[in-house]
Amino acid sequence: FNITFFPMHFLGLAGMPRRYADYAVQFTDFNMIVSIGAFGFGFSQVYFLFAVVLPTIRGGAKAPAKPWEGAEGLEWTVPSPAPFHTFEHPPLVK
Repeated sequence: FNITFFPMHFLGLAGMPRRYADYAVQFTDFNMIVSIGAFGFGFSQVYFLFAVVLPTIRGGAKAPAKPWEGAEGLEWTVPSPAPFHTFEHPPLVK
């Protein structure tokens, strides 16, 4: 993101007009950096799609009731998802 958009500030300060299909030669280096950053930004979104979104949609193994040692709070004494009226009487907190 920063490699894409931060050099555009310097291009604007140097006098490059916005929304031009063709630009002056002195802006070539910064525009090349911006283009590389934009491709990297796009590839990172594709990676996010395959590494996070698709596994989330597919689902996986259910988490156990107590996923780590030392989980002793009230939230670990009820099933997941918690029932509508979780406790009939106020629980004893130690």
